[in-house]
Amino acid sequence: MPASMSPRSFARALRAESTDAEQRLWYHLRAHRMMGAKFRRQHPIGPYIVDFVCVESRLIVEVDGSQHQESVEYDHKRDRLLRSHGFLVLRFWDNDVLLRTKDVLEEIYDVAQRRRPSPPAPLPQAGEGRKRRS
Repeated sequence: MPASMSPRSFARALRAESTDAEQRLWYHLRAHRMMGAKFRRQHPIGPYIVDFVCVESRLIVEVDGSQHQESVEYDHKRDRLLRSHGFLVLRFWDNDVLLRTKDVLEEIYDVAQRRRPSPPAPLPQAGEGRKRRS
């Protein structure tokens, strides 16, 4: 990230320059299309900006192009920090997103479904759970 940019400004710039693979995946993740979950795109978490995140499921989805072959150690360090904050990071090659979109979406769905928090128990209705006095 350029030193002169805030994380939010940098994230906004990344959104404007999305790759074809990121655009395709975003089409399927946006607007609660993936099991009703809210995904955010190019979202800052700590010192990093992640491609896609569902905060509710603590799930991050990264789309990697060929440039990531040279940054394996950086990606490992980044993933360790994100995992330490309770996130699971799924990584997909851009070619897989473009050529095997259905398979990628199924994997994201399966993982998100397992990580989705249980809904809270319903609140007791008026009069439930209290003993009546006679």
